[in-house]
Amino acid sequence: MRYISTRGGISPISFKDAVMMGLATDGGLLLPEELPKVDPRSLARWGSYSFQQLASEIFRIFITDIAVDRLDKLIERSYATFSHPEITPLVKKDDIFILELFHGPTLAFKDVALQFLGNVFESILEETGSKMNVIGATSGDTGSAAIYGVRGKARINIFILHPYKRVSPIQELQMTTVIDPNVFNIAIRGTFDDGQAIVKAIFNNIPFKDKYHLGAVNSINWARILAQIVYYVYAWLKIKEETGKESIDFSVPTGNFGDIFAGYIARHLLPQGAIRKLILATNENNLLTRFVTRGDYSVSKVVATSSPSMDIQVASNFERYLFYLYDCDAERTRKDFAQFSHSGKLHFDEKLLRTIQQDFASKSVTEEETLGTIRNFYEMHGYLLDPHTAVGVNAAQAFAAAAIPVVCLATAHPAKFGAAVTKAIGRPPEFPPELQGLEDKESRCEVLAPDVRVVQEYIARHSLV
Repeated sequence: MRYISTRGGISPISFKDAVMMGLATDGGLLLPEELPKVDPRSLARWGSYSFQQLASEIFRIFITDIAVDRLDKLIERSYATFSHPEITPLVKKDDIFILELFHGPTLAFKDVALQFLGNVFESILEETGSKMNVIGATSGDTGSAAIYGVRGKARINIFILHPYKRVSPIQELQMTTVIDPNVFNIAIRGTFDDGQAIVKAIFNNIPFKDKYHLGAVNSINWARILAQIVYYVYAWLKIKEETGKESIDFSVPTGNFGDIFAGYIARHLLPQGAIRKLILATNENNLLTRFVTRGDYSVSKVVATSSPSMDIQVASNFERYLFYLYDCDAERTRKDFAQFSHSGKLHFDEKLLRTIQQDFASKSVTEEETLGTIRNFYEMHGYLLDPHTAVGVNAAQAFAAAAIPVVCLATAHPAKFGAAVTKAIGRPPEFPPELQGLEDKESRCEVLAPDVRVVQEYIARHSLV
């Protein structure tokens, strides 16, 4: 399997090169040259597989330049850090399945991909004798998951940008209390979108990127998307076995379009109709909902909510979907993003909108609805949702279809968002061991202006070269 850019400016490259490149050198995002279908005979066999075994089968489709035995060792090492034997277990509550993605070391879905990516980075660097400086921007959970994925690893320094005082206190502590010498936390005086724009600008500075051997951990890195495909297929296989249903819906709380794009790829891998609908759930930052419902992809002001990981106005993975929406027309994709960079908006006609709405349904969920969903779900089921998952559950309830099972992705442990949970149910959530005592630990963080030059200078001073 080879990888190409959404903007058509690079020759096809291997998986290992794609992982290390992160953002394509032409400014686009990397995608596999083709999207294969899984053989039905393989699916019949996969039904009895563990998460790790299934990951191995799916990864082999997309990774052809890492030996199978080595790949399996990377998978085993990556998921040995999870506290649940099923890695991403399903919990049924009446007519909704909750796919718990928060059993990794930082209690967020990002661990599923970033534990694997950290080990892949380390393996490639050992093989080549190289060094790497990893850069990422986070709206909350990506940062800590990325840091835990590479902390203490030889040959890697990591620089994570988060919006100053715009993540939850627990999310901030999970990042800043990791004081390994190779970890550098940067708080940007601005929004997540400011941090994400800085990271993209740095990656687009090719001489700087090459000089400092920069690598990406944001969902612009294809390996992130690949790892997340696994739990969609895993959930579909489990529900098919349990209910006999061969068609299900997924509700995905998303701001950056990465997690739901993994579902889009899974939908192509599986038989037609296996994933009937992908329900795209947003909070009051409803850029993506406007895109799905009206064909309006236009930037507006970021609104602070109780689900901060979705407080985003520029979805970094949207370009990947646009490439497929345009029938893999790289030139059209490139021109549209050049326009978007100047105007901050794109509009899609009725014909394209019909295609979009065949792939997705979408709802924007208000703060009041989010807190109400946490409260009502707890009262009905004794089960606590974090505010991001509550957004997904609310949207799932709005699009519920008779006889179609719906899976809601639970993207974080509710204890990471204690203030929202307390407001919803009148008491704080219980803290799991992983989160206890964080406020007593030493922390380290640099607060910087949201300026590309300032951040580049900081990275240059602390990089491995």
